[in-house]
Amino acid sequence: MIKASIRRVRRALLAAGATAVLAVGLLTATAGTSQAATQGPCDIYLAGGTPCVAAHSTTRALYGAYNGPLYQVRRASDNATRDIGLLSAGGYADAAAQDSFCAGTSCVITVLYDQSGKGNHLTQAPGGGAAGGPDNLANAFEAPVTVGGHKAYGVYVAPGTGYRNNNTNGIATGDQPEGMYAIFDGTHFNGGCCFDYGNAETNNLDTGNGHMEALYFGNNKSWGWGSGNGPWVMADLENGLFSGVNRGFNANDPSVNSRFLTAMLKGGPNQWALRGGDARSGGLSTFYNGVRPNATGYNPMHKEGAIILGIGGDNSKWAQGTFYEGVMTQGYPSDATENAVQANINAAGYNSGSTGTGTLTPGSRISLQATTAPCCTSHYLRHNDADNKVVISNTNSSSPTTDKADATWIVRAGLANTSCLSFESANNPGRFLRHFNYELYLDFDNGAGPFAQDATFCPTRGNSGVGTSFQSVNFPTKYLRHYNYTAYIASNGGSNSWDSGTSWAADTSWLAAQPLG
Repeated sequence: MIKASIRRVRRALLAAGATAVLAVGLLTATAGTSQAATQGPCDIYLAGGTPCVAAHSTTRALYGAYNGPLYQVRRASDNATRDIGLLSAGGYADAAAQDSFCAGTSCVITVLYDQSGKGNHLTQAPGGGAAGGPDNLANAFEAPVTVGGHKAYGVYVAPGTGYRNNNTNGIATGDQPEGMYAIFDGTHFNGGCCFDYGNAETNNLDTGNGHMEALYFGNNKSWGWGSGNGPWVMADLENGLFSGVNRGFNANDPSVNSRFLTAMLKGGPNQWALRGGDARSGGLSTFYNGVRPNATGYNPMHKEGAIILGIGGDNSKWAQGTFYEGVMTQGYPSDATENAVQANINAAGYNSGSTGTGTLTPGSRISLQATTAPCCTSHYLRHNDADNKVVISNTNSSSPTTDKADATWIVRAGLANTSCLSFESANNPGRFLRHFNYELYLDFDNGAGPFAQDATFCPTRGNSGVGTSFQSVNFPTKYLRHYNYTAYIASNGGSNSWDSGTSWAADTSWLAAQPLG
């Protein structure tokens, strides 16, 4: 049966090329429905003779028949937990259940459930040889998306965040063959070690070359790198991020930055491959396919079989990234099987999660217009391109495209209090408006300090009687204000120059306008 299934896949590929591949993994669902998928990625891997032994996702089912929980959240108000499941078997996450459970407070993701039936769930990572623990847990609201037209949330890994399972079932060990894929946010990365998903040590320590086999995404150049400035999909094989057969530079591993990125890694006895592509459309490119690295300790491999997400095998936890779904397989998948999985991912319909315009409803795209007359009524809140400061500037429909995009925001549920709001940059996904030393910046969550509170603002009636004012959730006497064309949180009177009472009411009142970009 397995061989017959492989032949059917190959015949489809030969008969109609990439179009036929789409049919292999096509979802019956369309945007706005909650119908189940005819099959998921793990059904395709099973048909190819390389079944999933771990399957994690916070956005959708990875088997056509799966109808269990995807992940668990814990809310800050009372530490209660809730499993978040699916709208229907084989379908999409029930994000409304998370929204309801976490209303008026914040939530973190405590468990990523394994859909394979092997029990390989991911939970909070403990400390390790590189850094103490336990690691932080992901803010459940920091990576909103839509999938197939349905709202969902990814796993936003800020530095210091990590998940792990050291007691797995069925994961490859030693030189056994395996495959894996993950969908990442290709715009959310850094050079820290190490944003990984895959096979790692079972004792949280660096136990030597070849003791890991995990997907890495970022622009770290300490061990290996590819062409351009990054980021790159590479393999973390322990004591080395490999982009090809050599340590260091390998020209055929390109820089990739698709908003939704498919990354694939597979390895067997003296053989491994890296592949990748845009998760929203198109096929896979092969970045490397050949023998094991020509450095000592990687042939044969010494894999130990733990699973990590967001960290290195020794709990190196200085990286950042966003994860939406991923699996690990038993056996070395064929290119044909992986191509069919990519087609299924394309058909899933990942999108950035913007669902409206011009309102303060989460998901809406807006521009925030100043109301202070006569100086500033043509000015909008925007981030600078030269640095990460937030300012106001004169912007209109005739302004350069970049300026209009810099003045466009996606309204999100408040990261620290879902009854309030956060503002994500429309053209820099994953970066939020936040205050630091009372000045406003555009930042990724750096994993340190009260970022979620610094990035949360509660809308109130405009202090001048016009529009809306935005109260800092952690400094409730201070409101989002422009002062000398720079943005701050400011009180009505105080020791800082931007706390001046002159025009304070108007400077802290904003109009939620149609998006400029």
